[in-house]
Amino acid sequence: MSQAAPPLSRVIAGVDGCRAGWIALALVPGDPRPRLMVRARFADLVDELGPGAIVAVDMPIGLPDRISGPGRGPEQAIRPCLGARQSSVFSIPARAAVEATTYQEACDLAQQTSDPPKKVSKQAFFLFGRILEIDRLLQADPDLRDRVFECHPEFAFCRLNGMVAMATPKKVRGAVNPAGVAERKHLLERHGLDPDLFAGGPPRGAAMDDLLDAAVNLVMAGRHARGLTEPFPAEPARDRHGIMIAIHG
Repeated sequence: MSQAAPPLSRVIAGVDGCRAGWIALALVPGDPRPRLMVRARFADLVDELGPGAIVAVDMPIGLPDRISGPGRGPEQAIRPCLGARQSSVFSIPARAAVEATTYQEACDLAQQTSDPPKKVSKQAFFLFGRILEIDRLLQADPDLRDRVFECHPEFAFCRLNGMVAMATPKKVRGAVNPAGVAERKHLLERHGLDPDLFAGGPPRGAAMDDLLDAAVNLVMAGRHARGLTEPFPAEPARDRHGIMIAIHG
């Protein structure tokens, strides 16, 4: 993704969840400008990106049957790196809780499958439908497991910033923070993204923080395609379906 990067040999994309479904920024070999996409279903987005596309997505991938400690291994691995930005890392419970149909059922199952027993936060619960979209797709198509990988935007910004977390939050009291947006845009520009990409603001159905997260995930997808990312934790587990439980950065 940086200006010195070799030419792309395959499509790369950074994806984030948004109000309308999923927002993606994709780069196609031979086209220097990222393509902006908003799609309701993750499966439709992956189909449109085509075979061989590398996709970095801000959504938990890989669901263990039990949780030991504050969340899955990836969440525990990256949280200490983020300083004041740690609150952006939600603890995702075990598979049974994520597959629950109600909040109360999810809390009950989470307590039964965690040590120490812990209920589910509302923020995490609202992600479960999106998590299962990706989970079911990876279960059905094992080929995607090497191309669709979990990325956490705040950790991605931290990695691109020399393992120093962002100084300002993206949002304050639920509203986009202009200082946080400017800090992240500047970092993305340093890593080869044209700032004009953000000039028109986010598309309908998405917010500025969604667009920023898709953008940093695009940078990480490019780094992943060149073998420049690594998994956190360093020796990731796999869930019962063989899906890796790791955040790459």
